[in-house]
Amino acid sequence: MQHIIFLTSPLEQFSTNPIFPILGYLLDFSFTTGAIVFTLISLFSVLFVCSLIKPNSFTYYIIPNSWQYAVERLNLLIISLVTENVKDKKAQSLIPLVYFVFHFNLLMNMFGLIPYSFTITSHIIVTFFMALVIFIGIQIIGVRKHNIHYFCMLLPPDTSTTLAFLLVPIEFLSFISKPISLAIRLFANMMAGHTLLKVIAGFSSTMISCGGLMVLWSYVPMLVLLILIYLEAVVAMIQTFVFSILIAIYLNEALNLH
Repeated sequence: MQHIIFLTSPLEQFSTNPIFPILGYLLDFSFTTGAIVFTLISLFSVLFVCSLIKPNSFTYYIIPNSWQYAVERLNLLIISLVTENVKDKKAQSLIPLVYFVFHFNLLMNMFGLIPYSFTITSHIIVTFFMALVIFIGIQIIGVRKHNIHYFCMLLPPDTSTTLAFLLVPIEFLSFISKPISLAIRLFANMMAGHTLLKVIAGFSSTMISCGGLMVLWSYVPMLVLLILIYLEAVVAMIQTFVFSILIAIYLNEALNLH
């Protein structure tokens, strides 16, 4: 018996498909799969916070439940992350920024592990826009504190005039590469991991469709797939932590010129 197997590309899972097409003049306002995921993540965040609050009240439980305890531990992690990396008296005021970045980034990374879901952070445009907006905000914070002296960071102290013409372009390239490296690091890790999961899942499905003894051997890639899903979840959390800690380091550099 001849089996006809239709294989799809592992990169097909990253395609953005319009759900409600809305086309304007030279613009596309369609509601896509990515927009649905953004909406679901936002609703989940609101419902999650509401679940921590006492009924008919705007306060938390004195004796925390399991959810509230997990959030409190996350708060302590973010507070320690900011206070250890941002050496400035305004560090406490920056905790909400880093907390929002950590929380929303973690949800976007983990949501992509749900079967038949969509991984937003596997798109370079999403990660780059997020990194660029945060990076511009950090520069605004630095300019507000140091005014025009903020741009002295492009020129190391005690640099001769001759070396200045060489060092300033190099420092400027290093400066503008920060949001690019942030975006590519997150995008590449998410895309590579999910592509590997798709390849292993397709390999197992192909073995099952062949029938016979191949059905028994198909449990081997399935076991590997389960291990990879666990590792991908760990990678998603690590990348969230790395993204947040780099934001804290860039905030420290903006507040404390070296």
